[in-house]
Amino acid sequence: MSDSESRRIGVSIDFKPHAYDPGVNPELFRGVLARRFIAFVIDIFIIMLPVAFAAIFIFFLGLVTFLLGWALFWLLYPCTIVWALVYCGSTLGSPASATLGMRMMDLEMRTWYGAPAYFVLGAVHAIVFWVTVSLLTPLVLVVGLLNERQRLLHDILIGTVIINNPVRAQALRMAGLQV
Repeated sequence: MSDSESRRIGVSIDFKPHAYDPGVNPELFRGVLARRFIAFVIDIFIIMLPVAFAAIFIFFLGLVTFLLGWALFWLLYPCTIVWALVYCGSTLGSPASATLGMRMMDLEMRTWYGAPAYFVLGAVHAIVFWVTVSLLTPLVLVVGLLNERQRLLHDILIGTVIINNPVRAQALRMAGLQV
């Protein structure tokens, strides 16, 4: 390289465009917020059911062990957090890119540039969701009503989008053609 040529220092960054445009593919976003709420309720039930069984087991273990087993209650909260993160990470990181509740509601999570979700993204999604809900409960829900992709605050912060799965999107597309 001669002295007259410029040298590049640093990293080249290519910004990817949004993969999902609600103007071009409105069927991907039709009814997502309402079904997302139902999916959340289903997922909370799935997460809390084993926790409730563990609490009942610890309670009866405490009765059998003359209250010594109740010392395990201090493990219940940390184990609940670990279980929720493993559930969200493993289900969102699966080939379906959806939790069990999202699968029942025909939803899936994608990155804003269209890639499927992965384990760490699913776990971070859960963490950022709970932090934002704890701090800004009304704002988290209002944000979804104010943007065309119906993304909630935590989706925007970590760069994800929740869309209808391809089967539902195709059915909505076909229903729109028939009307």
